[in-house]
Amino acid sequence: MKRRQFLQSSLALAGGGTLLSTLAASAQEAGPVRQFFELRLYHLRRGRQADLFDQFFRDAAIPALNRAGLAPVGVFSVMVGPDSPTMYVLLAHPSLDSLLAAPARLDADAEFQKAGAEFLNAPAASPAFTRVESSLMIAFEGMPKLEVPSFAGGGKSRLFELRTYESHSRKAHLKKVEMFNRAEISIFRRVGMPPVFFGQTLIGGRLPNLTYMIGFENAQAREKGWSAFGADAEWQKLRAMPEYTDAEIVCDITNVLLRPASYSQV
Repeated sequence: MKRRQFLQSSLALAGGGTLLSTLAASAQEAGPVRQFFELRLYHLRRGRQADLFDQFFRDAAIPALNRAGLAPVGVFSVMVGPDSPTMYVLLAHPSLDSLLAAPARLDADAEFQKAGAEFLNAPAASPAFTRVESSLMIAFEGMPKLEVPSFAGGGKSRLFELRTYESHSRKAHLKKVEMFNRAEISIFRRVGMPPVFFGQTLIGGRLPNLTYMIGFENAQAREKGWSAFGADAEWQKLRAMPEYTDAEIVCDITNVLLRPASYSQV
């Protein structure tokens, strides 16, 4: 079996057939090319593990991922949310082939292996992390690529909000995706809350769900942005439509505030 066919078959099995049988195969066939997002959660212990993680991603992993064609790389710590310390790593892949090829490219990167040796070769008695969780998403049609806010970089202070919407069924989930594509993404932009990505989860926990990230220059900008969003006339009209009420299409929302690492490229 060819690699692409094997991947699509494997993804369909892993996802219970909820979205993958159509999305993974057809993502690049029509409309804008949509990226695939890999979101990793590194669960750490305070002290050595946290320091080692920062050193590894700053000096070894991000440079190697960039050499492999993956940029920008986002790295974030939990500011408000569960399981601290946990580091979030966001990767944007141009294709599923990129996702498959990345580990092998890092394995073959001698500079990466040398710079990351302490993290990569950590012994069982003193591991580099506790556990890693990972999810795979496909970008929304309404925002097909990751976008870095204009205020990011240059050592500027900023924060990001990561929100996950769970639905009771695939039909309800797709309706919520439709709602974002139809108007919500543009409302975010209009009220000054720049989105970073919107993704439908293909593989991960608590399916079906979608996850998105928006950025703010500071806490005051976040408060102002959400206030403007809630008062927006188009949003008020949209949320009142029977097919788009939370009661019909959303069963749970998870919200985490993240602070970018000093070396994060997002």
